[in-house]
Amino acid sequence: MSSFDPTSTWVLAAAAVLGYLLGSIPFGLVLTRAAGLGDIRSIGSGNIGATNVLRTGNKGLALATLLLDGGKGAAAVLVAGLFDPMLAVIAGGGAMLGHNYPVWLGFKGGKGVATALGTLLAIMWPVGALCCLIWLVMALLFRYSSLASLTSVAAAPVLALALSGVAIFGAVWTDLPRAALALFIAVLVFIRHDGNIRRLLRGEEPKIGQKKTAAG
Repeated sequence: MSSFDPTSTWVLAAAAVLGYLLGSIPFGLVLTRAAGLGDIRSIGSGNIGATNVLRTGNKGLALATLLLDGGKGAAAVLVAGLFDPMLAVIAGGGAMLGHNYPVWLGFKGGKGVATALGTLLAIMWPVGALCCLIWLVMALLFRYSSLASLTSVAAAPVLALALSGVAIFGAVWTDLPRAALALFIAVLVFIRHDGNIRRLLRGEEPKIGQKKTAAG
């Protein structure tokens, strides 16, 4: 009987598929439909994430979407991490791809911020915690959810490299594979926020709490 090899192709593929399937669960869509609010994709930005769910006026559903979207990224990392740290990295990347490009929704998913933060918290909590803090500070200062999101994920790979090899509570929390995951996460979030970036540059991005009338 052969021993478990976490570097084998099928094991790496299984971790990626696990992450993708968990990440592709569209909690925002499921919750709003269950609450009788219709298809979340038909309002605001058409996005399935917590920010657009908030535009329904139901703060509870928005919070639930935020926690569940973050939780699925964390779950992918933690489950795969039970077998090998590298599998946790692969599963985390898969979760991001699943949320942003779910096969069930024609590869049109969310923008990945909550899933990104949940994944970062699970894979390297000091970096994840600092990114959450950055998001909160930027949101309070400028009132743009997109700007806070972009700033926080942009900081992730920098923080990951800065903390590389630093022992926290007796453990080295960051290494190059996890820093590469942080960079991958940042790239995906920036790609999905292309419209937001253009509106920010034009001064047309709605602030937190404002209703959005055009998709994008």
